[in-house]
Amino acid sequence: MRMTLRALTGLCLVLLTPLVASTGTLYAAEQGTGKTKSAANKTKEKVAAKANTSKTVAQKNPPATDKRKEKVAAKANTSQTVAQKNPPATGQNRAAKRDTRPTAVAEQRKVGLAADRESRNKEATQLSGRGKGSLRQNSGKPSALAAKSALPPPRETAPAAQAYQKRNLTRALASNADLWHEPGQLAVHSGSALVVGQDAGELLYEKNANAVVPIASITKVMTAMVVLDSMPNLQAPINISDEDVDYLRGSRSRLGVGTVITRETALLLALMSSENRASHALARHYPGGLQAFVAAMNRKAASLGMVHTRFEDPTGLSSNNVSTAHDLARMVAAAHRYPLIREFSTTPGVRAEVKGRELDFHNTNQLVSSPTWEIGLSKTGYIQEAGKCLVMQARVADKPVVIVLLDSAGKQTRIGDANRIKRWMESASAAGRLPTPV
Repeated sequence: MRMTLRALTGLCLVLLTPLVASTGTLYAAEQGTGKTKSAANKTKEKVAAKANTSKTVAQKNPPATDKRKEKVAAKANTSQTVAQKNPPATGQNRAAKRDTRPTAVAEQRKVGLAADRESRNKEATQLSGRGKGSLRQNSGKPSALAAKSALPPPRETAPAAQAYQKRNLTRALASNADLWHEPGQLAVHSGSALVVGQDAGELLYEKNANAVVPIASITKVMTAMVVLDSMPNLQAPINISDEDVDYLRGSRSRLGVGTVITRETALLLALMSSENRASHALARHYPGGLQAFVAAMNRKAASLGMVHTRFEDPTGLSSNNVSTAHDLARMVAAAHRYPLIREFSTTPGVRAEVKGRELDFHNTNQLVSSPTWEIGLSKTGYIQEAGKCLVMQARVADKPVVIVLLDSAGKQTRIGDANRIKRWMESASAAGRLPTPV
């Protein structure tokens, strides 16, 4: 009986075990399914939340395309408004604009030219009212040209410093462009200048023509006249001695001590090549010697009316040989009456025998070789105190004139001034009128 109960109990356990296992499995499966459903629900909630966020952002920030469309529409409206306010220019409007601009410019030019003419007329009236002595009285005033150069006004200094400042001013002005203002007017770079008609002595141009300045080797024109006035034997020999050597400035010469040449050759080299030793030897061989010769030079100057001229030596190496442009014009006109001075001073070059050697000598004025110039007398000069100097008798525009240029700065300034004077006179002649004295 007991065995039967145990067997039945075991049989029941066997039968219940699978049932309990399946029930546990089912419970576990239901729990897993619940978790899966819960995860799926959470995912759906997140997706829904993102969707809601996207809608909110889209509402706050509309698409860029809509913004562009709105901007284009706004620009179109603005263009229409501007077009209504400013209608497009027609052909008449454009023509009116073109006509208005040149008219305004022309009116401005007319006003400017009228003002320039008025100022020039005032200056011309003031210049014409001045006498010949006004140049000295106004010498302390700066010229218009100096004012344009923006140079400081001169200070009261020692005479040597004033001369130095004057040379620097002249050099500064000489570096400027060609100073032609308008037809009929002329300006030169030389510190002192004069142009006069040789026949009647009429004044054509002057600048500081009464200023007393050193004249350097222009002196040799007077030396030649005094030599020829003594009527010496031109073929007589004269010698170059140590007395003729320039110990004052140390200028060079190819006529060595002991050279013997004829008086005629010495005169030629003095006038053409500005030979200082030849000029000094001519004066030393003058009757009465060097002192008598210098005295004769000053007497000759006085006889020609050269009241502001003084000579101390026959070469021009001394800065105490002084004159004015007006005085030198008188001297040139007088020297032009000496045929030998005309010939020797305009000779382009010669070959002379010096101590048994043939040496070539040339004219110090390059214009005598120019085919465009007709020069009857010429002489150049230079020392530091005098600057570059040039005097000439020439025929310009079929008119004989005397040209004096003193205190020129720069190697070619005096040549440039001479050419400017020539063009000025030829231009006036071509226009059928005389040059306007200035």
